[in-house]
Amino acid sequence: MYLALAAFCLATACSAPDPLEGTAPGERGRVVRVIDGDALVLDTGQSVRLVGIEAPAGPYKEREGAPYFKESRRLLEDMALGREVQLHYAGLTRDRYDRALAQVVTTDALGPDLWLNREMVARGGARVRVYPDTAGANAPLVPLEAKARAARTGLWGERAYRIPAADDLPEPFERFQLVEGHVARRERSDAPGTACDLTLAGSALVLEIERAAAALCQTPAGTGLLARGYVRDGRMEISHPLNVSRLAGE
Repeated sequence: MYLALAAFCLATACSAPDPLEGTAPGERGRVVRVIDGDALVLDTGQSVRLVGIEAPAGPYKEREGAPYFKESRRLLEDMALGREVQLHYAGLTRDRYDRALAQVVTTDALGPDLWLNREMVARGGARVRVYPDTAGANAPLVPLEAKARAARTGLWGERAYRIPAADDLPEPFERFQLVEGHVARRERSDAPGTACDLTLAGSALVLEIERAAAALCQTPAGTGLLARGYVRDGRMEISHPLNVSRLAGE
């Protein structure tokens, strides 16, 4: 049992199974480069995208790096650079850029065994972002993010990552975002791949519930939600049920 997973077991009184038990073991390799807080390269030449998380993006062409990008990358470097790791697959194994899509665990004696995806969330280096085709083993990350957020750990201490209310959105409000709001009503959607739209009280933002998250269409009006997804033209894509949670205390 990896030390990180043993610690997780102790924290939950061993009531839950090993989160990685249902994943498929993948390649092993040594980390020779960290690109940012959710991407690294192995000595085999294989690029790896850590699934279930979204770290601040680095600079690209004319785009500046996102706030906390350098700190997030350094956090992953400190944990992983030069270490041997084991990849674990929880669905799709490659993206269109031929990056491995994996849960990543250190396996050598250079330091404690670390489930890197989990540690990046727990230490405030990344936010949770779940895709349906790599959703396995992501559920334990959600409460860890909530704990880091409550303690304002890492990026959660930055103004740029404070979660806005749906009825008071900043300008602009695009790309991957988190938002809090209350469901106003459900509407039918004819968009391909979409099960329904949920409108939020006092807000022009619409939650576009994709078919993989169709159960969310039954959310009663008035329910307080924390939602996460990619925002484009006033619509937030909700691709998996784990991308929506009830607001604390409601």
